[in-house]
Amino acid sequence: MFDYFLGLDCSTQSLTAFIIDFNSKKIIYRHSINYDRDLPHYHTKNGIIISNDNKVIHSYPLMWVEALDILFGIMKKKEIQLQGIKAISGSGQQHGTVYLNDKFEKKLQNLSPNEFIVDQINDCLTRKSSPIWMDSSTSKQCKEIRNTLGGMRETIKLTGSNTFERFSGPQIRKFYQEHTEEYIKTSIIHLVSSYMASILLGKNAPIDHGDGSGMNLMNIETKQWDNRALKSTAPSLKEKLPNLSNSYDVIGKISPYFIEKYGFNPDTLLVAWSGDNPNSLIGTGLIGKGKVAISLGTSDTYFGYLKRLLLDLNGEGHVFGAPTGDYMSLICYKNGSLAREKIRQKFSLSWAQFSEILKTIPPGNYGKIILPYFYPEIVPLVLEPKVYKFGLEENDLAGNIRAIIECQFLSMRLHSEWIKEKPEEIYATGGASANREILQVAADIFNTKVRRFEITNSAALGAALRSAKSYYDYIKSSKNWSQIINKFVNFQQSDIILPNIKYKELYDMMLELYRKCEEYILKKGKNPESFRRKFIKNYF
Repeated sequence: MFDYFLGLDCSTQSLTAFIIDFNSKKIIYRHSINYDRDLPHYHTKNGIIISNDNKVIHSYPLMWVEALDILFGIMKKKEIQLQGIKAISGSGQQHGTVYLNDKFEKKLQNLSPNEFIVDQINDCLTRKSSPIWMDSSTSKQCKEIRNTLGGMRETIKLTGSNTFERFSGPQIRKFYQEHTEEYIKTSIIHLVSSYMASILLGKNAPIDHGDGSGMNLMNIETKQWDNRALKSTAPSLKEKLPNLSNSYDVIGKISPYFIEKYGFNPDTLLVAWSGDNPNSLIGTGLIGKGKVAISLGTSDTYFGYLKRLLLDLNGEGHVFGAPTGDYMSLICYKNGSLAREKIRQKFSLSWAQFSEILKTIPPGNYGKIILPYFYPEIVPLVLEPKVYKFGLEENDLAGNIRAIIECQFLSMRLHSEWIKEKPEEIYATGGASANREILQVAADIFNTKVRRFEITNSAALGAALRSAKSYYDYIKSSKNWSQIINKFVNFQQSDIILPNIKYKELYDMMLELYRKCEEYILKKGKNPESFRRKFIKNYF
């Protein structure tokens, strides 16, 4: 008897599938469709299309759906037992919005298995491309919404976050203001997660609380659409949004299209999709206090489980709904792997060479600091990209490598202080978490052990685990989260990186140096050079 569960992750650069066998405690299948490589006709780079000023960054909703058909076609060809899949859930890159007309649901209900989905729904989009989490072109709209709601603190108390350029509400407002006619023709506005769930469901799917809380539209306490936020964003918006749901809700069964074309079981349950960050919370096993995760992907995120609602009234951190029904804290950096890649490519290095060079420079990097705003940044908010260097020469190969890694983690430590709890342990996930040298720097800077798992796509795994939890709840064979997670997140076989205690004071002082550099650039603070020289004198 099969107890298979499928998790899908519609991320920035790829669509990934994980199938887990709950009985054997194994991931039995994983595969990714890379948009640039496998769907070159969309002409994306790293899965996106980007404007000349780096502010307007979109992607293609039809590309994601085409990737889904290709993925399932490969799985069928490889004779994966799709009929054994009991439930499916998914992860979508957060904040991205998809705009559709009144034909969309009817088309989904009448999909022909003889054609690809993209050919049947390509006239349903009122906007051919979707603004995604990397877009930073809505400062005007952020200010307007924030002012209407009574300022930053009131906005945070209401929605869990300040207004941010990438959040769905400001993006919707911009579309309404600049393309009013198309906005009026829009019947429903989905997030990436609910859009992809709708494709599988064959009708409009709800937005879950985890992803809904990343829109500046949902009341973070009541977990309902907030009328004040809706009115401050665009007219008739409530009528254009799906319903909200719990992250663990079973929303229906799989559409006949996938049954007939790929051989899915008609009883396959669909569980509400969520954002990539809430899914990663489950995929890394963060269901208890005192543990946080660092996801080192296209963006870098620092996130953790919250039993009770805790807000960052300074406006940098976010609070989202967690798949457990509780909350999660999060800070997000746009200049994650994109910034690391810039340095690596500048010096034409392989990642192995990058790691070897990283080891050769002592902690503290002789006081060399970089503020790596290659792209507009989210935390701290930097809308005009520019890279700032202190004591760091342009062609200093080793210095630049050490600086980019140290300063990214120093920024995480600095900007996570609002959570007011020093992590007892850090779980590492994302592509760069495979690099042990990078994680050693993280362990030293936080003075906390870092646990690295074999699985680096925590969002896809989290989606699969979420589908298992909801399935067993649905059939009245309830299993708690620990029973679900401990089968697949193997804490015993994980790699633990311990901090070097002797560097604690060095990094405490370097944190202050980094803080002063940031304040000097972003807040017109005092020049940090005298403090930087003091740091060098103390440790070098």
